[in-house]
Amino acid sequence: MNAKVYGFTHSPWVQAVLLALYEKELDYDLYVRPPYDVFKKWGVYMPVVSLDDGPWEIESTQILTKLGYKPILADELKAANNSWQGVLHRTDNPFKFFLHFARGGQISKSFVNNTVSNFLLSFVAFYMFMLINIGKWTLKQKEPENFGDQFMYWEKALDTSEGPFIDGIKPGSKDFVMFGIIQCHASIPVPALNSLINDQRLPNLRKWVNTMEKHFKGYPYLYSSKFFKSDIPEANSANLFQIVSFFCGLIVMILAFPITITLVLILMSRVEKNRIKRF
Repeated sequence: MNAKVYGFTHSPWVQAVLLALYEKELDYDLYVRPPYDVFKKWGVYMPVVSLDDGPWEIESTQILTKLGYKPILADELKAANNSWQGVLHRTDNPFKFFLHFARGGQISKSFVNNTVSNFLLSFVAFYMFMLINIGKWTLKQKEPENFGDQFMYWEKALDTSEGPFIDGIKPGSKDFVMFGIIQCHASIPVPALNSLINDQRLPNLRKWVNTMEKHFKGYPYLYSSKFFKSDIPEANSANLFQIVSFFCGLIVMILAFPITITLVLILMSRVEKNRIKRF
């Protein structure tokens, strides 16, 4: 089996799919800009995956099942979504937000492909920046008193697990989704990351993070490794030229603001409400 994946590695749902593919030792091509057919149908919604050149699919949990992993139950998925609190803080510092996006740009053997992809990635970043800020305005979610509370479900799950992973002896869907959420928190550090590192109620979770990092030590998109006293290499970064290419694209997006914001709003309207995972 081989796969094509469109998505950015700051997304926990993209991470979950990539971790599952890596665990299965399956080949995949990762695109940080959506193929035309994908963009036409779903805009920049991610992840979008094609297995063995089959039709593109957008539901990450169903893709994990197709890859042979056990389905995530409704209450488990709810608990995973709850562990995403704090993501709205990603845009608190706009420069850092876009810089982290630029560093996570396309890395391949093709200089031209990298340059074009990273230039166009700026629109994806612009879209996400606007989506988060619109989310802050519309959702009006109350800040939790302690960001560590959202992880207690998984701390208890690890305490009762029959192995070092949430799913037991080997990592499974729940491990991929939760580790993806932690990569999201670490890719652009947010307050929830501080709780993961320092909350004294979460020793099992920190031990599990270290276990996952060691298990996936060859995986190229580990943003958490520098925060959890790990000697595992950090996520690969685009080079300086590609970062400059990204910011050149971002300048164009800002200069064309009336056009880009209109396109952003049109693309947001295409996404079904039940597919928008709450922050």
